Amino acid sequence: MKKLILNWNQISLVKRILVGLIIGIILALTIPANVKWISIFGTLFVDALKAVAPILVLLLVMHAISKHRSGHPTNMKSILILYLVGTFLAGLVGVVASFIFPVSLSLTTGSEDLNPPGGILEVFNSLLHNIVDNPVNALLNANYIGILTWAILIGIALRNASVTTKDALANFSDAISQLVKWIINLAPLGIMGLVFDAIVTSGLSALLDYGKLLFILLGCMFFVALVVNPIIVFICIRKNPYPLVFTCLKDSGLTGFFTRSSAANIPVNMNLCKKLNLDQNTYSISIPLGATINMAGAAVTISVLTLAAVHTLGIPVDFGTALILTVLSAISAAGASGVAGGSLLLIPLACSLFGISNDIAMQVVGVGFIIGVLQDSCETGLNSSTDVLFTATAEYAKRRKEGKEIINA
Repeated sequence: MKKLILNWNQISLVKRILVGLIIGIILALTIPANVKWISIFGTLFVDALKAVAPILVLLLVMHAISKHRSGHPTNMKSILILYLVGTFLAGLVGVVASFIFPVSLSLTTGSEDLNPPGGILEVFNSLLHNIVDNPVNALLNANYIGILTWAILIGIALRNASVTTKDALANFSDAISQLVKWIINLAPLGIMGLVFDAIVTSGLSALLDYGKLLFILLGCMFFVALVVNPIIVFICIRKNPYPLVFTCLKDSGLTGFFTRSSAANIPVNMNLCKKLNLDQNTYSISIPLGATINMAGAAVTISVLTLAAVHTLGIPVDFGTALILTVLSAISAAGASGVAGGSLLLIPLACSLFGISNDIAMQVVGVGFIIGVLQDSCETGLNSSTDVLFTATAEYAKRRKEGKEIINA
């Protein structure tokens, strides 16, 4: 048995995930619908990732900040610029696509119990309150803005600590990282359970009525992932961007697709950054930050679904308003929570720009939940893979300027 497990672990994680994916599909198509115990593997996998991610982020960031040497560059400024530019361009892609291929909706219900933010000031207010959240409460509720804030402050306070204290912090950080590796090795079982649950519970029949809308949403996300992001990367590193792009999509986007949570995918991204030999001082901060504010997929979802509501109601849209929507979708996306369906609750905020009532906007949110089986999965895959992509891009650009060799992904 030990030899069998050893041989299994030596196989590429992506190949193992594909095996779990195929088994999940087969089981969903062959086992009666009322037998759902297989889905527990998916639930446990995602819950385990969500459980370990907050403490991982806290310890890694504290450790990175505490040992940071004065004058050692971290590329955070470049990464933040890439996050902002990427999210804005994703929103722009969604707006342009919605004008080229206008969609009308058969509005639905089912989102009456949700409470979307009342305005952009409320989004900012929520972010500010998250920053000063109690650290224990931030850990319990996976408030990554709060966790980052406390980790940075404590890390700064520990910069003058003794070597023994820093070594202990490093040991705890390494221990949690090892736990993450163990959990990630269970990804094939988790993916099997998630796929099984998705097919048995939702099926794909509900998506047929919204095929055109789903096609535009997914088309925009693939366009951003395979055209816009590679152009950004090429401008920065002046090399063929696709090896790095495909590595990020394969190793991060694939698991993000199934976990449907940027927060849950943080450990996966940390592992990928280590595999790419990136600077831990940088990625230990940029990855959890990206899971909070780098939301290209969310910007696409907000802009496309908002303009679908606009076209349905026959509201005229001029260039200036469309540009404002692009900016608003990018800013709103940064406030989207890193959990499944987080971006959908910001659609009423964007709809308010056109005077669309909250009742109608929440019906659009209901449509979003119907197509969420694929929309939210692709959105998370794009968001999460881009976190690593831009972190690596910033470091590779720095290496290029210094004349160092860029390691191909």
